[in-house]
Amino acid sequence: MNVALSVANLDESAYDEVLALWQAAELPIRPAGRDSRAQFSAQLAGGLQQVIGARSEGRLVGVIVATHDGRKGWLNRLAVHPDFRRQGIALALVDAAERALRARGLLVFAALVEEPNDASLALLAAAGYSAHPDIRYLSKRDGADI
Repeated sequence: MNVALSVANLDESAYDEVLALWQAAELPIRPAGRDSRAQFSAQLAGGLQQVIGARSEGRLVGVIVATHDGRKGWLNRLAVHPDFRRQGIALALVDAAERALRARGLLVFAALVEEPNDASLALLAAAGYSAHPDIRYLSKRDGADI
């Protein structure tokens, strides 16, 4: 890693920074739906979501959202600012998320990657994740922005 980095939990006061980072990283976000300020706060308050940020000289340069369903930990919304990529930040965030989920007793971790995203697939493979071609992800949503 080439930058001095601090990794720590974020709270709802970091929402604007997180949203700006997701936008800079060009994540497909839904700011009027599940990525809204109200949902961000509610998800944190519910105890099933932990937002972990990486800062360099006080600037938020990376973020990951760790969630769980009681049986499996999920890595969500991993983003690193384009100016700080290829410096080990994403792997540091994945490691921090896994440690946080292990602390809750979870031993299985998963991530969903929207196509095309070869960089994320390569990162997760480097972190020990493997694809399961026999698994299909299905969803039902009550709205397009949810």
